[in-house]
Amino acid sequence: MQKLDRRELLGGVVAGAAVGLTTATARETASDKLPPWRAIDTNVSLFHWPFRRLPLDETGLLVQKLKSHAMEQAWAGSFEGLLHLDLAGVNSRLASACREQGDGLLIPFGSVNPTVPDWEEDLRRCHEEHKMPGIRLHPNYHGYSLDDPRFERLMRLAAKREIVVQLATTMEDGRTQHRMLQVADVDLTPLPDLVKRVPGTRLVVLNHKGTGPEFMQLLKIPGVYFDMSRVNATDGVARIIRTLPTGRIVFGTHAPFLIYESAMIKVEESNLTEDETTSILHRNATRLISRDAS
Repeated sequence: MQKLDRRELLGGVVAGAAVGLTTATARETASDKLPPWRAIDTNVSLFHWPFRRLPLDETGLLVQKLKSHAMEQAWAGSFEGLLHLDLAGVNSRLASACREQGDGLLIPFGSVNPTVPDWEEDLRRCHEEHKMPGIRLHPNYHGYSLDDPRFERLMRLAAKREIVVQLATTMEDGRTQHRMLQVADVDLTPLPDLVKRVPGTRLVVLNHKGTGPEFMQLLKIPGVYFDMSRVNATDGVARIIRTLPTGRIVFGTHAPFLIYESAMIKVEESNLTEDETTSILHRNATRLISRDAS
């Protein structure tokens, strides 16, 4: 794989990143300096972040970025799913956008909130009407904990339907959150025991830093995957690989919130073997979505 001139690549990024965060508010001066990879991005979002405009928050622009890096698929949630009450409308717009733009590149993952009335119908529509292979959950924005019985019921119904559940542990660093909406990271402490109680779970934990006791517990449970979008430091991916098998890590960028190339740099600079790189970039996600997860 072609080596990168990291100094050249990051020169325009570092100056715009606040307190060490590679957010998409920085200018993307490095957009075309990475080699194309065969990859599946398991963590992108469509439409507008509620609190500010982001580069690539127009679907057409995000699709262009994905195509410029030869992405095979991008699993897309919706920023609207965080705060909108009409999730049926949110999921319908998401499905339409994915169908109408990207030529099959965008794979919709709908939003479900188990605290609202008739949420089971939202889940049914995602799976049966919109043909979504998975859903994306935001417990901290929707106001429930992972020991809530409604969450366990949702996980059981998702497992019965054999769909992937993506659980976003955080969306934005607390230091940059709007003062009127401070949202703590999701407490994953109840999750290991819950997953053990729900056979057939296929879970992707999004935006986790890959540290902490709950992370170590989840590593021991089959069917639980982690994306690498918020793993700190360019050697962070290699550090996690030393902790768990590469078969449990999937490529994710958290675009357009984070600078797209930052996730690619982490993979490039981790000095992975070709087999490890292949597993992270697309093999694991392909197995996960094809119902062969283990």
